[in-house]
Amino acid sequence: MKLLLTSGGVTNPSIYSALVQLLGKPVSECHALLVPTAQWGHPMCGPESVRGLVAAEPRFRHLSGLGWASLGVLELTALPTIGMQRWVPWVRQADVLLVDGGDATYLGHWMRESGLAELLPSLPDTVWVGVSAGSMVMTPRIGTDFVEWPSAPDDRTLGLVDFSIFPHLDAFPDNTLAHAQRWAADIGGPAYAIDEQTAITVVDGSVEVVSEGQWKKFE
Repeated sequence: MKLLLTSGGVTNPSIYSALVQLLGKPVSECHALLVPTAQWGHPMCGPESVRGLVAAEPRFRHLSGLGWASLGVLELTALPTIGMQRWVPWVRQADVLLVDGGDATYLGHWMRESGLAELLPSLPDTVWVGVSAGSMVMTPRIGTDFVEWPSAPDDRTLGLVDFSIFPHLDAFPDNTLAHAQRWAADIGGPAYAIDEQTAITVVDGSVEVVSEGQWKKFE
């Protein structure tokens, strides 16, 4: 799987160009599946924000509103009840999975419960576009400050990449670089702080930062 890990989505021409390169064809020719699941695990999200994502409302122009050939919804909490024989073909036929933010531990839980996490290694050409928690879920840990799901056993996520992500740099009062430095010290491994104009691509283990904004790597 090819990863485009973002804080705020496809927010500028550089990130858009990286997306098209990963897809190998124009966005307008690609079939996308939206994954809103992480929103249900975060107290700031709910029916209205999920509706906005699915309806590709203007505030979601950087993800669902990019002009995809088709746009479907893959709700992970429903998948265990319908059987893999039904939903796996939907995923295999998609060019891209658009995975929105919310709580990364909740998303990771349902990726494992649904079987999606196990399926990902068999999708070498599929592109994963993560926003916030949709990016953080691929990392080993997110840090306790980012855990909002009360049932989360800890801050561990899937660990499909070997670095962690501090999103929304300078977008909120508590997301300053000083806060990111303290967070990184607790994480205890490679990490990136990225703002809304920054993304990280991962292809065959090769990591590249794409940015028209601010970011910092912590070793």
